[in-house]
Amino acid sequence: MKKVISTENKPIKLWLDDLEAGALDQAKHLANLPFAFRHIALMPDAHQGYGMPIGGVLAAEGVVIPNAVGVDIGCGMCAVQTSLQEIEQDALKKIMGDVRKRIPVGFKHHKKAQDDSFMPACDCLDELRIVRKEYQAALKQLGTLGGGNHFLEIQQGSDGFVWLMIHSGSRNLGYKVAHHYNKLAIELNRKWHTSVPEKWQLAFLPLDGRKGRDYLQEMQYCVDFALANRQLMMQGMQEVFAEVAGEVVGDVRFAEMINIAHNYAALEHHFKKDVMIHRKGATKAYAGQPGIIPGSQGTASYIVQGRGEPESFMSCSHGAGRRMGRKQAQKELDLAAEKERLDAIGVIHGLRNTKDLDEAPGAYKDISVVMENQQDLVDIQVELRPLAVIKG
Repeated sequence: MKKVISTENKPIKLWLDDLEAGALDQAKHLANLPFAFRHIALMPDAHQGYGMPIGGVLAAEGVVIPNAVGVDIGCGMCAVQTSLQEIEQDALKKIMGDVRKRIPVGFKHHKKAQDDSFMPACDCLDELRIVRKEYQAALKQLGTLGGGNHFLEIQQGSDGFVWLMIHSGSRNLGYKVAHHYNKLAIELNRKWHTSVPEKWQLAFLPLDGRKGRDYLQEMQYCVDFALANRQLMMQGMQEVFAEVAGEVVGDVRFAEMINIAHNYAALEHHFKKDVMIHRKGATKAYAGQPGIIPGSQGTASYIVQGRGEPESFMSCSHGAGRRMGRKQAQKELDLAAEKERLDAIGVIHGLRNTKDLDEAPGAYKDISVVMENQQDLVDIQVELRPLAVIKG
């Protein structure tokens, strides 16, 4: 931990030094919520979001806050170690080209619905109002990457093996659920004349009410859908990888997939109390738990193991964290310099024009500083260097 701010109703504990004013204001709002428990934890990648800082952890008593989970419910990471120890550039280019043909990116989705056997099993589907309404559309979004900072990546590990990694979420399904319940929470908070100012964008739903329980059910389905989405994409990546690389090296094997989500709420036991933990751009890091912390497409990512630090509510960062907004990056970063930066380290990338600069390495914080600031939260198991990247 780097420092503690004690000016609000609850302390704010920070694992970073460089927090912009907007994110600090949001953290103070969290610290003054009447149902905030013990303290607010800000991970080393924290930066301003909607309502709550991304990279923040909030423990709440008796309520859930849809905006403290966010719109991409269940967004997270998965990674798989391959049996290959090296791969040629030509093979990488072939793999990424074939992956692009197989996995829709950005706003694109499959033209045909995917087999619903890939969808999360759920006995209470009829009770999930928004999920049920969006189910058929979700079948076409299953196994698609999405946009923004989502990515498909091939990496070289410090363990000597080539890895596959994916960052993606619940697509439009999670957005629809988040939007519906945040809007509902705002309406109910107005009706109740709550003490939480509407401008804070932290409208809540009581856990002992029907609407709160409904949100948690639909949120959990979106978390499970996001995992199913990553699993289907990883299956596709593995099949392409095995086919292309196998022509040169023969049989390619894959280790068990590591998966971790970083946008969700869950009832957990901390400091002798059951509380609703909101992780918005934060990763669970219980003692011994495997995790994934990605960098930018030009820097290292990490396979980690949690240390179970109580003060962070057993959490860690979910990535490097942005140091500038998307529009700011497109205006201020130099395209030629960012391309040269990636070319110099031999990364196969898709940085082509100024609109791509929102995901350039220069838009992100220094991942080495982020990792240094959370040595008490995680232990590094494998460092991964990017070889080829497809950005959403």
